[in-house]
Amino acid sequence: MSSGNWMRYLKKIKPYTIKKGIRYLKQYGPKEFWVRLCERMEPEEVPYGPWFENHKPSEKELEGQRRKQWKKQPMISVVVPAYKTPAKFLREMIESLEVQTYTNWELCIANASPEDAAMSEVLREYTSKDARVKVENLKENLGIAENTNAAMEMAAGEYTGLLDHDDLLAPQALYRIVEALNQSREEPDVFYSDEDKVTTDLSEHFQPHFKPDFNVDLLRSNNYITHFFVVRTSLIRQVGGFRREYDGAQDYDFIFRCTEAAKKICHIPEVLYHWRTHQASTADNPASKMYAFEAGKRAIEAHLKRQGVEGTVSHTKDLGFYQVEYPVQGTPLVSVLIPNKDQKDTLKQCLDSVFSKTTYCNYEVIIIENNSQEKETWEYYEELKKRNNVKIVIWESGFNYSAINNFGEKSASGEYLLFLNNDVEVINPHWMEEMLGNCQRKEVGIVGAKLYYPDDTIQHAGTIIGIGGIAGHAFLNMPRSRSGYLHKASLQMDLSAVTAACMMMKRTVFESLDGFEEALTVAFNDVDLCLRCVRAGYLVVYNPRVELYHYESKSRGSEDSEDKVRRFQQEIEFMRTRWIDLLKQGDPYYNKNLTLSKWNYSLRA
Repeated sequence: MSSGNWMRYLKKIKPYTIKKGIRYLKQYGPKEFWVRLCERMEPEEVPYGPWFENHKPSEKELEGQRRKQWKKQPMISVVVPAYKTPAKFLREMIESLEVQTYTNWELCIANASPEDAAMSEVLREYTSKDARVKVENLKENLGIAENTNAAMEMAAGEYTGLLDHDDLLAPQALYRIVEALNQSREEPDVFYSDEDKVTTDLSEHFQPHFKPDFNVDLLRSNNYITHFFVVRTSLIRQVGGFRREYDGAQDYDFIFRCTEAAKKICHIPEVLYHWRTHQASTADNPASKMYAFEAGKRAIEAHLKRQGVEGTVSHTKDLGFYQVEYPVQGTPLVSVLIPNKDQKDTLKQCLDSVFSKTTYCNYEVIIIENNSQEKETWEYYEELKKRNNVKIVIWESGFNYSAINNFGEKSASGEYLLFLNNDVEVINPHWMEEMLGNCQRKEVGIVGAKLYYPDDTIQHAGTIIGIGGIAGHAFLNMPRSRSGYLHKASLQMDLSAVTAACMMMKRTVFESLDGFEEALTVAFNDVDLCLRCVRAGYLVVYNPRVELYHYESKSRGSEDSEDKVRRFQQEIEFMRTRWIDLLKQGDPYYNKNLTLSKWNYSLRA
């Protein structure tokens, strides 16, 4: 960071921020604290405050929403557990309902502190002038879960939305829910939106959370859904409300149970919820509720148990973020397919790392030889043949990555295929188990890895459709020590695609899809295969615990000749034609509010 940025940052520091920094320093230690500090001080490429002001609905748009008559106009019950709420916060929360452009709502407040005179006065004021505002005074404070359940019991609407007592809804929030309901062919059971944070005095909006469409592996990594969460009321009755044994993560547990039971889940990619931050809130001080993170871990474990899935849940170094490790079932054979042309030293470095570091025992390596000219390459092949788990097969035609791998697969004996470039180097010994444990899940078709350049910057942390025109790698060139936007570079999640430089796939799925598309000789063949896998109903999982160095296509050379450039343009056109609808609609595992011109999850200008 430049000295100028440092000075600007230091001028903004407030006493509370210093105290918060000390807490984080104690929690993470000097090295991790420094990484987080640098990430926080990185200037926003597109500042969110002005962006928010420019993108929120104009008064003209809001007025148009107020006049809109929908075919389906369900009542939406917004439930709020209130306890010792400052009168100002309470008033502003209620006002955010009063200005909703969709008017068929009710606000159900369970007041767990009826002895609070200021609160009672505010509540009397609003209930006396608006019959949609309902209050039930509880005899005692039952805790966040039971207080919320009391509010839910008041709900008479077809749908129920959750709102914290000190937060705010955007004026178009309920309108967007009803709009999505009317536009869906199949009525959603669950809705959720994007959100941001707002300062105590409401003067500044910051830290927007732009979310993907439903992503079960990301949800198992952290409660990315949070707010604004709206559920069909009958489904709440079916799954039960909040459970007090998960206090601190009661909404996480509730979201798991609702999404498990929902037939359709709808994500609305717009900031509809403003999470107020102050010193006591977990939005500003995660360490203020350490017990919540243990409750979150238990919520994931309970979810896995209900789903009949074996998995070990552990905390990561970032509070509120988790890792699920899926144990390998049995010892199925994994076939590692590596195309190669010359570059003996590169291939040897790759294989030495595989042979010396891999802890999984049952694998074979298939080298798919493609027109090597150098004597030392063939001599190395003779050495490799002495190993009982290595095969050399010969592809005699010209370079076509798709055709070469399809050819190699025919010589494989494994139940699982692991496509591997010859220019990668294994880092962590359990890489194959991490991939295999995921790939054995019945819903998973493909598992990808996290790859680094030799200078410890990120080469691949998943692939986003639309970046750079067709597809690009997320967090390209970001330092390895950083975790990126909302830690996404370091979280296991579902994506539309991953790179085949290190990619495991169920063989049955590979064969059902007829393998790689041979019209794509060099570029986008892995992206196309992943997209066809997703279209067939399988998940593509990015697992950041599978780490390798990638020395980036040394054996193939650059796209610098006229023929290579022409071929690359043809492959771009092939992808654009085949996947035009997806490119127009946007990657469901990304967000339309994020840029397609860069790789860092910055805002779309």
